[in-house]
Amino acid sequence: MRIAAVVLSLVVAVGTSSLSAQQGDNETTGLRVLSYNIKRGLGNDDKTDLARTAAVIKKLNPDLVGLQEVDENARRSGGVDQAAELGKQLGMHHSFAPFMDYDGGRYGLAVLSKYPIEKSTIVKLPTGNEPRVALVVDVKLPGGEIVSFVCLHFDWVRDDKFRVAQANELKTHLEGLKTPCLVVGDFNDGPDSKTLELMRHGMLEAKKPADDRFTFSSDKPRIEIDFIMMSPPSRFDVKMVDVIEEPMASDHRPLLAEIELKPAQ
Repeated sequence: MRIAAVVLSLVVAVGTSSLSAQQGDNETTGLRVLSYNIKRGLGNDDKTDLARTAAVIKKLNPDLVGLQEVDENARRSGGVDQAAELGKQLGMHHSFAPFMDYDGGRYGLAVLSKYPIEKSTIVKLPTGNEPRVALVVDVKLPGGEIVSFVCLHFDWVRDDKFRVAQANELKTHLEGLKTPCLVVGDFNDGPDSKTLELMRHGMLEAKKPADDRFTFSSDKPRIEIDFIMMSPPSRFDVKMVDVIEEPMASDHRPLLAEIELKPAQ
């Protein structure tokens, strides 16, 4: 009788475990998503302080971070691999995508993730005032689903033809993805621009509070150029969006969103 009871207990335990796993597959996944142009750690006090940048990010406790203006081993930033160093300081996985060689190293953008990065893809975009790429990383979430997290930094010159061309190229790549995706970055264009109209098509935007939507500059906010978007819209809910008051660590304000990824139907 005792052996039978043990066997029965094991069967119940295994069945319960399997049921829990199945239930988990049908649950939403909450994600804290951050976009931040860190200006290579150069603050408004004209000091390069990557530890200060890390402290800003740590306080916001994000799961996924898209970083723009990141140096890798450039002399101007002390020869530091900034993506790797931030990943080390924050205990996060990291990936870096260079735009170009610069000052003895490279300059570009990066992603940090609490969850394992399964794959990184660099998408070459049309060259504008400077070379540009987008970084697409496939992240494995705790429930096992893969989500694509995309970091961008479009051209900055006044004429929008380069940004529109870059947005077109990136959208073509995104339309080929088989995974749900989140797109974050410094779009260098405003909410009523052709660039944003193009990027919004077929995507859900994490809309900022109407009375606090400016992301640049950090000490005198006056324009909205940093955004977070998701696709397909049916897979996501936006629970909160906040433009963070941080006037010193960079010339951009961090943009944070709480997002839920819903189960596939």
